[in-house]
Amino acid sequence: MRSPSALLLLLACIAPAAYAANPVTSVPEMDISRYAGQWYEIAHLPMSFQDECAGDITAAYTLREDELIGVRNACRTADGESSVAEGVARQVKGHPGRLEVRFAPDWLSWMPFLWADYWVIDLDPGYTWAVIGEPGRDYFWILSREPAMDRALFEQIKARAIAMGYDLGPLIVAAPLR
Repeated sequence: MRSPSALLLLLACIAPAAYAANPVTSVPEMDISRYAGQWYEIAHLPMSFQDECAGDITAAYTLREDELIGVRNACRTADGESSVAEGVARQVKGHPGRLEVRFAPDWLSWMPFLWADYWVIDLDPGYTWAVIGEPGRDYFWILSREPAMDRALFEQIKARAIAMGYDLGPLIVAAPLR
């Protein structure tokens, strides 16, 4: 007969890692006017829409009069050209750190599947860095107001994301770490 503790140990070993991880949550407070502005990408998980980016990756957010947020993502490609994607974001009511983004034309904005989750999951109180993710853990970015980041801070941010269940093995570091 097996002991209950042996059974519990066996179950713990076969349980998926996501169940052991903290859930992905957005920050409970965020001032969108402080969040707006220029950000530099420090790192991201591989995404097909960023395959052509070779460096100088930025995201700029602007407040608009229609309560949407203008989004402008830019990068330098391998051949030295600039690649730009423009879209909009909207805050999710009742969740200050949750946004939805869309890069499709305005006339398609009524289609719900065109809006993607963009959650601020970690944020410096001084708005000097931010971490973006979403509940499925497929998207992940580390952003900074400066084009480089302190290596120790970078490792602390990564550790918190790993505790939320993010697999950062394939993380692409896009900016210098000091």
